[in-house]
Amino acid sequence: MEQRRSGFSPLRSFRPRDEERGGSWGGGGGDEIQFSSDTFDIPYKNAPIERLRRWRQAALVLNASRRFRYTLDLKKEEEKEQIRRKIRAHAQVIRAAFLFKEAGEKEGPGTSGGTPALPTGNYGIGMEQLTAMTRDHDFSALQEYGGVKGLSNLLKTNLDKGVSGDDSELLRRRNAFGANTYPRKKGRSFWVFLWESWQDLTLVILMIAAVISLILGIKTEGIKEGWYDGASIAFAVILVIVVTAVSDYRQSLQFQNLNDEKRNIRLEVIRGGRRVEVSIFDLVVGDIVPIKIGDQIPADGILISGHSLAIDESSMTGESKIVHKDKKAPFLMSGCKVADGYGTMLVTAVGINTEWGLLMASISEDNGEETPLQVRLNGVATFIGIVGLTVAVLVLIVLLARYFTGHTTNPDGSVQFVSGHTSAKAAINGAVKVLTVAVTIVVVAVPEGLPLAVTLTLAYSMRKMMADKALVRRLAACETMGSATTICSDKTGTLTLNQMTVVAAYVGGKKIDPPDNSEQLSSTASTLLIEGIAQNTTGNVFVPETGGAIEVTGSPTEKAILSWGVKLGMKFNDARSQSTILHVFPFNSEKKRGGVAVHVGGSEVHVHWKGAAEIVLAACTSWLDADGSIQKMNDKMDTFKRFIEDMAAESLRCVAFAYRLYELEKVPNEEERDSWSLPEDDLVLLAIVGIKDPCRPGVRDAVQLCTKAGVKVRMVTGDNLQTAKAIALECGILDSEFSATEPNLIEGRAFRALSDKEREAIADRISVMGRSSPNDKLLLVQALRRKGHVVAVTGDGTNDAPALHEADIGLAMGIQGTEVAKESSDIIILDDNFASVVKVVRWGRSVYANIQKFIQFQLTVNVAALIINVVAAVSSGNVPLNAVQLLWVNLIMDTLGALALATEPPTDHLMERSPVGRSEPLITNIMWRNLLIQALYQVVVLLLLNFGGRSILHLKNETREHADKVKNTFIFNSFVLCQIFNEFNSRKPDQMNIFEGITKNHLFIGIIAITVILQAIIVEFLGKFTSTVRLNWKLWLVSIGIAFVSWPLALIVKLIPVPEIPLAEYFQRCCQKKNRQENMEDVNGDENRQK
Repeated sequence: MEQRRSGFSPLRSFRPRDEERGGSWGGGGGDEIQFSSDTFDIPYKNAPIERLRRWRQAALVLNASRRFRYTLDLKKEEEKEQIRRKIRAHAQVIRAAFLFKEAGEKEGPGTSGGTPALPTGNYGIGMEQLTAMTRDHDFSALQEYGGVKGLSNLLKTNLDKGVSGDDSELLRRRNAFGANTYPRKKGRSFWVFLWESWQDLTLVILMIAAVISLILGIKTEGIKEGWYDGASIAFAVILVIVVTAVSDYRQSLQFQNLNDEKRNIRLEVIRGGRRVEVSIFDLVVGDIVPIKIGDQIPADGILISGHSLAIDESSMTGESKIVHKDKKAPFLMSGCKVADGYGTMLVTAVGINTEWGLLMASISEDNGEETPLQVRLNGVATFIGIVGLTVAVLVLIVLLARYFTGHTTNPDGSVQFVSGHTSAKAAINGAVKVLTVAVTIVVVAVPEGLPLAVTLTLAYSMRKMMADKALVRRLAACETMGSATTICSDKTGTLTLNQMTVVAAYVGGKKIDPPDNSEQLSSTASTLLIEGIAQNTTGNVFVPETGGAIEVTGSPTEKAILSWGVKLGMKFNDARSQSTILHVFPFNSEKKRGGVAVHVGGSEVHVHWKGAAEIVLAACTSWLDADGSIQKMNDKMDTFKRFIEDMAAESLRCVAFAYRLYELEKVPNEEERDSWSLPEDDLVLLAIVGIKDPCRPGVRDAVQLCTKAGVKVRMVTGDNLQTAKAIALECGILDSEFSATEPNLIEGRAFRALSDKEREAIADRISVMGRSSPNDKLLLVQALRRKGHVVAVTGDGTNDAPALHEADIGLAMGIQGTEVAKESSDIIILDDNFASVVKVVRWGRSVYANIQKFIQFQLTVNVAALIINVVAAVSSGNVPLNAVQLLWVNLIMDTLGALALATEPPTDHLMERSPVGRSEPLITNIMWRNLLIQALYQVVVLLLLNFGGRSILHLKNETREHADKVKNTFIFNSFVLCQIFNEFNSRKPDQMNIFEGITKNHLFIGIIAITVILQAIIVEFLGKFTSTVRLNWKLWLVSIGIAFVSWPLALIVKLIPVPEIPLAEYFQRCCQKKNRQENMEDVNGDENRQK
């Protein structure tokens, strides 16, 4: 394990292992990944509260309310947890009290003392009764209403077809029972942001100084002339505050919109007999909602029917215990997750009438979240701030000493302070001006906007990423994607289109061509296949009564199989009504198959299985021949295996159907049936089908782009190894048949069988993992992370949650992804497309690059402004840049600079670099080279002008007062124009062409134009306020010329090579080497003395 160097270094970046491993999910790999002890380093995921508290205490902050606005509010987080505990305790107390009462009284439904159903509107039951029954899990009240059937009659809902779904009925239900929304606290108004911007300590001091200056100025010079100095500082401060507040308010609105999008879950409901997709906010009481593994329960309700249904209620009860639901325990709580099985529910309470709604209403305010880059920039700001503060104090001491010892002169050469002659008012006024300059240096020196620039670029990036079909759930993920070195991607729906159709079928030991030709099937095969397809599914087939097109719903695989069944002549509802489901084993990604036991009449039970072809085939001992007779498998097994291999080679997903007979008397009774394991041996093979799922257009180009960018794409799929290989070759993940050998191509069980060290050894080489379980994916992620990789993982299933949680960046699929997967993810890919994953990588790199551009720009201004004012103050007692001018520079540098540079769109050049390593410093050697040379140029030129400006600008014939004003105005103008020209240089720190793509960034052009116009207005028309004079056109041209030199200078500078070792590390190595030499000398000296 790498040892960290001691000592504070805010410019130092993360090491590859600076991350906590999420241990709560378990599953392989026991090594803890250590993270840095550096105060301003936090892990990318699951940072401990103590770590978050520590960096806040260490940061130098002038305006805490603004600086920490977009960080996690630790106090509110504790309050939220207390509210959660109270509501959970409330739920537990009610349940316990009810169970105690029920156990003690053992009353029948007729004597339960339940409140009679009071009608609401046109319905036979009131909202209060429904809410009370659901909240208290009052089973006796449910029986009193006639069970689920009676309740549905009271709510005027058809249990099979749901509500009609027309707008008028939905409106009636919302008016009667409420909407599925909860009151959310309003976002902060603009005035709150304005108030927070006022709370900057330095700005408060400047306002006080402005007021004192205003009063003294009016008293000494009269109201006509004396108000300018104080009013100009006050106006500059107010301008800074207003511009800052407007920028922050716009960011806040963007975050609010994104948070609303996160909450908007899409789900299926049954309305008018068909399954339709609606927003969770559109759900009404009386709706029938199908639920399946991975779903979030969208509202409180009653289970109508279900199979192996298990609910994770930990979000409400706080206990990580899976609760099984059936007709005896039918109550479902909003916000809980379906851990297993499937079923349908009747919605009985929505919105604020549910405990989840109550909980969300209590804690709905978004308390922010800090990102590692934001924290590191707080470290940078603190480091620079300490330097700036030291310099400001030094300037203050020097200026005050010079002033009170009579070394400070007026523009006409007279001494400003003469002991015993200068009035108290004049002395105070002079001291206030000195204090104002010193405080303004602090304003410029402490880059308060540096950490907020991260928030700005993240807000911009998140909004743009939405257009690129990526919804960011966790801010830090935007940054981390820039460092991703590998992407472990699913195959189905991500690399492929997820538009599945059955294109090949083998039934009765022969190929059916075309696959939906039912005439080639025996009646026995047809009957058994249709029975298995109709009953062993979570999908649905809706046949409109008016005779329109048949609608098939379900997962893409289910839809493909159901559509094939319909073509074979399946009447879905008729097929389901001909047998009764006894027990269901839901499809399981570990076992890769799902089963159902159905009673077909008499004592006959059929157990149907469907799943991965070679796995189902391995459990078969017989097969159904073309005549419908059962034959022993014997040598036929090899033939069926060859069928599977042939289909897999054509990149088809292979699914097998099998069944077996079972005796009714051996089936456990209803109470014990939940724990019944369906028999899965001695199966009879019915059919093997090949399902085509074409590669997405452009996916090959996206994979090549990733490879070029140093990001390795790995396919991790549950499909057959041969199918995976064929798709990988098509997508470009495998470049040739020659590379399709182990361990490049590996099966999940083979990887699982290896030891931790062996897995680590081959993890880097794996390109395709077939027949993998979710746990295999987790083991691969852990092995890659231990090797120092930054891992992005895509996932859609509930069982993918541990891998999504463990990965550095979890990417859930927006269309096929379950709510459990989405909640464990950091980013949701809304169109399930791999090309969108690549766009996220581009945006991740863009965030990091934009922050670096802004840092380079801001530090150049910092260094130049500080050196110019310090040298001038110490040598002459006057500063060329006064308080108002420095505030204007601060506005350009801070808010406007961040807006211009932090909103640069990503470019193709970003994907030509290697990933941003976590061990890379924020300020690279290239940036140090650029900023130091630009700052040095500005300092040299402006100091020459400061000390020799009168002769250089040919002002010797002017009066000294006017000449100094012209000189100082020229220095101020040149300094600002240098920053404007340098803003172009900062766009492309490592590229020759600084204008590339500039026309696409309208905001940058707009801000530059506004800055130039305002600078001209300040110099030409606001001289009284800013202590400037008008410049003639020649001086304007010289100013522009001085600033223009920064462009060719930047071009020449980029030709200077820089060492690859970061400067900080280089100096540390030198210090360590020196220390070692000194230690050796000490040891040698001790040895000599002992001799």
